[in-house]
Amino acid sequence: MSAPSPVFVAGTGRSGTSQLADIIGQHPLIHRIPIETRFIPDPGGLRDLADALTCRYDPIAAGDALRRLSDLLTVRMVGRRDRDRGYTLPDVVGERHYWDAVAALWPALVATTFDEALPEFGRAGPFEPASLRRVVPRYFRDRRDLIQILRRAVDTMFGGAAADAGKPTWCEKTPFNLLCMDFLWELVPEATIVHIKRDPVAVVASHVEQVWAPPTVDGALAWLEPVYDRWLAWKATADLDNRRYVEVKAEDLAADWPAQRRALFARLGVDDFATPSTFEPRKVRNRDDQFDAATREYVERALGDVIPAMGYAVSP
Repeated sequence: MSAPSPVFVAGTGRSGTSQLADIIGQHPLIHRIPIETRFIPDPGGLRDLADALTCRYDPIAAGDALRRLSDLLTVRMVGRRDRDRGYTLPDVVGERHYWDAVAALWPALVATTFDEALPEFGRAGPFEPASLRRVVPRYFRDRRDLIQILRRAVDTMFGGAAADAGKPTWCEKTPFNLLCMDFLWELVPEATIVHIKRDPVAVVASHVEQVWAPPTVDGALAWLEPVYDRWLAWKATADLDNRRYVEVKAEDLAADWPAQRRALFARLGVDDFATPSTFEPRKVRNRDDQFDAATREYVERALGDVIPAMGYAVSP
């Protein structure tokens, strides 16, 4: 079996992304990063930084972007435990790999530092510091130079974790990878992105029962409709002919799992492997009867353009 490319898993959330990432990570050649890492697409993450240090550069905005990344990597990622598995990002990629990657970023991203004198009236009291340490980030005229630096951080974390697991490559799942695929391919051009879809009505039904999502149908629709609209608009203009892009339906995976698994692994460039985890019809269809007929009709009407565009049929 040849070594496959890295894999990003994407979706709306509640569409089977976790199950799919687990299955891909059970292949002998692919290590699943066990939690959503979030530091690439999230606010203050690598995607925001890439623009702030290139096409949107000014010293103030760039400095703010660098502070936000520092807070994300040294405070939030260290202190935030994954809701489902209870791990932090350093836990799952390895403390050494994580802090090596973080430590290598700052000298590569900072042009200079200086002490800004603070006026007396700007201080809270006589014992407050008389100056503030300021950072001037580098401006990257050639964006590729910055992307190379950010890619090294990803390789150190994810590649290091895969090597520790005895596997040649990795799989990372964050649902809203769905909305930043162009940046993911800029960062990891050889990556395969697997987008798993599920009946949008079932996705809405699942969202209303999650503690992190709006608890009403109208709230869930307000959350999800822009996600669908953005993805559909992106796909309408994206050139996917030369990209490693795989689109699957959870329902299709469950309907004929062995054949669908073989097809999935073939598209990832690896031999088939009988994974312990599967997609099962009863689990994929467990939201079919959650809404009464009137509520289902309301959701289908609200998502009237989305449902067929996603490849699903509206109820007769």
